[in-house]
Amino acid sequence: MPRLRLSVIVPCHNEQESLAELHRRLGAACAIAAGDGYEIVFVNDGSRDLTWPVMADLARRDHHVVAVNLARNFGKELALSAGLELAKGERVLVIDADLQDPPELLPAMMKKMDGGCDVVYGLRPRRQGEPWWKRKTSALFYHALAGLSDVEIPHDTGDFRLLSRRVVDALLAMPEAHRYLRGLVSWVGFRQEPIEYERPPRHAGRTKFTPGKLVALAFDALSAFSIRPLRLASYLGFAAGLGALLLLVYVMWSWLSGVAIEGWTSLMLVMLLLNSATLIVIGIMGEYLGRTYLESKRRPLFIVERVIGDGVSRSAAETNRPPPQIAAAAE
Repeated sequence: MPRLRLSVIVPCHNEQESLAELHRRLGAACAIAAGDGYEIVFVNDGSRDLTWPVMADLARRDHHVVAVNLARNFGKELALSAGLELAKGERVLVIDADLQDPPELLPAMMKKMDGGCDVVYGLRPRRQGEPWWKRKTSALFYHALAGLSDVEIPHDTGDFRLLSRRVVDALLAMPEAHRYLRGLVSWVGFRQEPIEYERPPRHAGRTKFTPGKLVALAFDALSAFSIRPLRLASYLGFAAGLGALLLLVYVMWSWLSGVAIEGWTSLMLVMLLLNSATLIVIGIMGEYLGRTYLESKRRPLFIVERVIGDGVSRSAAETNRPPPQIAAAAE
């Protein structure tokens, strides 16, 4: 078998409409960039449509394809982690299945990495087909993350990036369950360079990221790379305490001056504000405490139900994590 120069990881959740075209374009780009020494690792993350049968058929017809079926829906970040663990290439490309990130950029990304960098990430300042609310909330999220995070994470980026083997090995050494891959890649350091492109609309289907999932991802990103929200909670508590102290001074002054203090509504408003501040502080602390509790369980990050692909051996003993994560060897 030729030297495996490149692995491509594609997390998939209900992407049956895009897989055939994605496979065609990815195969052509990989052949240009790596000759015959590449593999495409499709990871099925609990899809409810025909995604798994389609990718299994691709794996049986194309020896470059490895189809991985997770035992259930673990979420995109953990599906990516499963792909990283199974990928054996010297370089690893991460790309979404919706074809909004053009595979044709791969040769240019490989050339950039030949120049000495360890990460080539896609920079997408212009994105077609996205609703205005998603663009605005995305910009707000990145500004909040930049202000709160201890790690500099580039704006207007996604998971589309080419990683060197030493970056992949560094990511695999991180055991945390609540993962934000873009932040982890920034955290490991090394030389990282962007490649700019205009992101087209989805090839087919609808986005799988609901507002609720985006909010959950934002919480994971903020809590994983900063404790500043905890400090903000403390500042909020101090501000509420200072406001209460000023109110006490006003009440004492009014009493000494013989002025009757009126306003049941204003009193209730102050109580509601103070209680709201308390609940916000408790909520922020609860987020961190809950994540600490979940991390302490040390459960496997994912369970692989089945692997189809004859490009590389996929036995549980070859993985970098404990065998319970891999429930079946390759077919």
